[in-house]
Amino acid sequence: MNLEKMFEMQKALDDRIIEEKGLEGQNLLPNLILALQVELAECANEWRGFKFWSNNQKPRTKLSTTVGATPENAAFFKCENDDCGEYLSKEDFRNLFESDYEECPICNVGYVNAFRDKNPLLEEYVDCLHFILSIGNRIGYSNKNTKKLEEGTLRSNLDVADQVGVFSDVFEAIAMVNEDISLSRLGPKASYALLFRRFNTLGKMLGFTPDQIEAAYMEKNAVNHQRQQEGY
Repeated sequence: MNLEKMFEMQKALDDRIIEEKGLEGQNLLPNLILALQVELAECANEWRGFKFWSNNQKPRTKLSTTVGATPENAAFFKCENDDCGEYLSKEDFRNLFESDYEECPICNVGYVNAFRDKNPLLEEYVDCLHFILSIGNRIGYSNKNTKKLEEGTLRSNLDVADQVGVFSDVFEAIAMVNEDISLSRLGPKASYALLFRRFNTLGKMLGFTPDQIEAAYMEKNAVNHQRQQEGY
């Protein structure tokens, strides 16, 4: 995982947002800390393992959605006409559709939506990563010194309580970074490195590989730039 590049990409995105929103000179660290806490909670919500009251405690790792779906990244297409409702594969798309594919070639009535498959758990984890990178940039953590950030240990066969503890460890590390920043301590970079290592441990627990995380980050970074272009 090329963390040095990801730090640079995040800085470029943040600089663009600050300029376009007129936020120059503002202290945004409290906002970033809170945003990270919110995203981590959303990641836990997609993990679901803590929900002892529910019969559904399996992580949400696959969801079909029209959001961000294009003919290029679509997993399948579906006619919205209830009387048709035809599911069409990418091969059907290539064989049946003209360049303007809005009208279903089966019923010639319904509008055809493209659906892409996404991993909600991975997306929430990567949303956390965006804010962690932003915090690192704002406190002056050198993106040249990323080796120590790539560490993260995880023993095997964790029970649910242990897995909940991995999430709690990350929340605790966020609080440590926040306290160091708010008290103007000289050591936020040390607590930040701890946060990153604990976050990596969480990623391992959730079953993500560095390549998966990097690819998902690149995709979401591009989406965030597109959102800014569209006035998000």
